[in-house]
Amino acid sequence: MPKAELLDPQGKAVAGALARIGKGEFSGVRVGKRFELTVDGPIDDEIRAAVTEIANEILSNSVIEDVVGIHYPGEDA
Repeated sequence: MPKAELLDPQGKAVAGALARIGKGEFSGVRVGKRFELTVDGPIDDEIRAAVTEIANEILSNSVIEDVVGIHYPGEDA
C-alpha cells in the first residue's frame, strides 16, 4: 500500500466514484497491489522468513510503500 503520508490519486478517484454512486459512507480509499507466491512443499518458519524478506526487499518500494499483510492458505485473512 502507499505510505499513509503520501497522496494516493487512484484511491481519491475510487473514493469519488463511490460517492457518485451513493456509497459516500466510505471516507477513504487506498489502492495498493497484491502478489501471490506459490510454495512447493510445506510452509515452515524458513519459508515465512523468506516471504517476509521478499515482500520487504523485492516486491515493495520501501520509500513509498508499506507491506500491510502476508497471508498463508488456511489462515484467517
